[in-house]
Amino acid sequence: MSTTVPKLTHLDQQGRARMVDVSAKPVTRRTATASGRIRVLPSTIRAIARDETPKGDVLAVARIAGVMAAKKTHELIPLCHPLMLDSIEVDFDFPDIDQVSESENASPVDLSIKAIVSLSGKTGVEMEALTAVTVAALTLYDMCKAIDHQMLIHGIHLVEKTK
Repeated sequence: MSTTVPKLTHLDQQGRARMVDVSAKPVTRRTATASGRIRVLPSTIRAIARDETPKGDVLAVARIAGVMAAKKTHELIPLCHPLMLDSIEVDFDFPDIDQVSESENASPVDLSIKAIVSLSGKTGVEMEALTAVTVAALTLYDMCKAIDHQMLIHGIHLVEKTK
């Protein structure tokens, strides 16, 4: 069992924050997949699925917000490199609406969010994928808060990355 502490690449020899120098790294195909969930009331999931929310098509807006967020990750996370992303996909996975209880006391359900980001470059895109999922979830929250005061964003994590 190794007790070696990994070197933190965002710190210089004096322990100060710095952007990592990737100039010597080769360009490779890199992909990252992130996912997360937003727990909503059954009535909210039905309203989203049927495009019956007061603010309109929340999935379209959340998808665009996720894509825009991935593109601007370097503006939000201080030491991230600005990247020329090749592809950003943001998708949603619903529970089976026909199986969701219509009872007032029914348990909340999860709407899953997934982002896949890719590029050919010298650094990974996991922060961009995580940011896309997070901002898509926040957008869903914002657009549904008038009809659901119990929403919970949870489980945001990196599923996989390749380099």
